[in-house]
Amino acid sequence: MVPLIFDIKRYAINDGPGIRITIFMKGCPLSCKWCHNPESQSPGVQKLYTESKCIGAQECVRMCPEDALTLTSKGIVTDYEACTLCGICADVCPTKAIEMSGRPYELAGLMQIIERERVHIDQSGGGVTFSGGEPLMHEDFLLQMLDACGENKLHRTVDTCGFADSETLLAVAQKTELFLFDLKLMDEAKHKKWTGVSNKLILENLKLLAQSGANINIRIPLIRNVNADYNTLTQMAEFLAALPGKKPVVNLLPYHNIAANKYNKLGSKYNEFNMEEPTDEEQNRALAIFEKFGIEAEIGG
Repeated sequence: MVPLIFDIKRYAINDGPGIRITIFMKGCPLSCKWCHNPESQSPGVQKLYTESKCIGAQECVRMCPEDALTLTSKGIVTDYEACTLCGICADVCPTKAIEMSGRPYELAGLMQIIERERVHIDQSGGGVTFSGGEPLMHEDFLLQMLDACGENKLHRTVDTCGFADSETLLAVAQKTELFLFDLKLMDEAKHKKWTGVSNKLILENLKLLAQSGANINIRIPLIRNVNADYNTLTQMAEFLAALPGKKPVVNLLPYHNIAANKYNKLGSKYNEFNMEEPTDEEQNRALAIFEKFGIEAEIGG
């Protein structure tokens, strides 16, 4: 089955080496409270609505084949029991107040898009990054894309939460030059609270990936009141220092709330759990903890 793509980011400079093109696939087994791409969690098509953009033109209301839209004092309201997510309303909206997230691409079409960025990729030593959501949810399509990129001598990076079948992960590792592997929490109960799933499989997969000799960068979302405390970061550093092979580089990604607008567009609530940006002091302490364990860490990346 062809996965839905919700974004294609050209000229990406933080998703692996060089200038890259990043393909974002919909669907994720985690539901992280801080997720900055909430539209990535569902594997299906979703509708986003920005009330501030709506000028009340009502073309969407007139054109909806299911009569699922109504103009109210709060803007356009969708009856999702009637709505089929056909996207006609988004097509006719003059201000793009309504947008649809997720569309299918065939492999050949994606490769054509990638090849258009070839000059920037080749000159910078860049490549292609597969992200999400969780690209490992789409094993067959991902492996086909990795094969096609390999045949075209493109550097391949996979950005993953690690919550996937271990055989799938190791199969992907044979066709991938770099993994961007998310590490969020060490305590299983806290991991379930903040992401919706246990971290046992994630930690086991990280060990397996390290044993395979894969090139891994660890990405840690650094969030005050979640995982920016001394004990959690020390546990992470101890775990990473004990991995076999070359110690991975750690990218600490300070939390920010700029995704709040996306949650509003989806009609979802955001930050009900007191997440906060880490202070400069907390960021510097995090760097020092990893340095103590001989692990290269940096803010951002």
